[in-house]
Amino acid sequence: MDLEIKKELTSNWFQTLQNAFCDDIKKIEKNKTKFISNTWRKNKFKNEGGGEYRILQNGNVFEKVGVNFSKVYGKFPKKFQKNIPGAENDPRFWASGISVVMHMKNPLIPAMHFNTRYICTTYDWFGGGMDVTPSKIDVFEKKYFHKILKNMCNRHNPNYYKKYKKWCDEYFYLPHREETRGIGGIFFDYKKKNFEKNFSFVRDVGVTFQEIFNKIIQRKIKKKWTIKDKEEQYIKRGRYAEFNLLYDRGTKFGLKTGGNIEGILMSLPPLAKWK
Repeated sequence: MDLEIKKELTSNWFQTLQNAFCDDIKKIEKNKTKFISNTWRKNKFKNEGGGEYRILQNGNVFEKVGVNFSKVYGKFPKKFQKNIPGAENDPRFWASGISVVMHMKNPLIPAMHFNTRYICTTYDWFGGGMDVTPSKIDVFEKKYFHKILKNMCNRHNPNYYKKYKKWCDEYFYLPHREETRGIGGIFFDYKKKNFEKNFSFVRDVGVTFQEIFNKIIQRKIKKKWTIKDKEEQYIKRGRYAEFNLLYDRGTKFGLKTGGNIEGILMSLPPLAKWK
C-alpha cells in the first residue's frame, strides 16, 4: 500500500475517533457542558501540520477531560534523531495520533488514559495503549478491565495481551516512588511490517477504550463519595502529574517536535496535592 494512503487512512481514523469520544462524553454530561476546541499549527512560518485539542472542564461527571488529535511533519532536531527509530540518517518525519485523558469528579471513578499513533521516518509504525488509574482499588473493576483487554488482544494475536500488559506495567512505573501509576492496561510501540493487520488492531484498541470508559463511568456515576475519598484522589493525581512530567515519552516527543504545549500538557489534572 502506498505510504500516502496509509497516512490518510490513519489520520482520518484518529480524527473520526476524536469525534466519537467527544460525542459519548457529551452524552454522559447530558449535553450540559461543552468542549472548548483549540486548533493549532506546528510552525507559524511553515506548513508542518498541526491539530486540534478539545477540553471539557467542570462538568457534572468529568472534572477535566482532554481529547487531542494531531497530524504533524517536519524534521527532528539533531539531538533527538538518535532516539527515534529510522531517523538517524534522515531527520524527516510524519506523525498523527489521538490522545485522551479523563480526570473524574467522582473520586470513585478512576482516571483513564488512551492514545494511539502512527509515525513515519525511513520506516513506519504504530504505537499506543491505555491504562486506568484509580485512587481507590476496585477488584471487580480491575478484573473487568483486564478481561476486556485480553479478549480484545486475543482477537488479533494470543501473545499480545501478556506482552503488552507487561510492557504497560514496566512503562507506567514511577522509579522514584517505587510504585506503579495505576492498575495497568496495555502499551505497545514499534508495530511495523504488516500495516493492515496492525491498523486493524489499533482501530480495535480505540473502539475497546470507548466501550470501557462508558461502562466504568456508568457503573459508578451515582456512587456516593466522601471528602476523604476526594483527598485520596488529589494525592493520586500528584503521582499522575509526576509521571507525565518526568517520564512520559509522548510528552517528550510532543515538546521536542514543536507540538502545542497546552495540548501536550492537557493530561495534567486540574487540581492535585502532595503530602
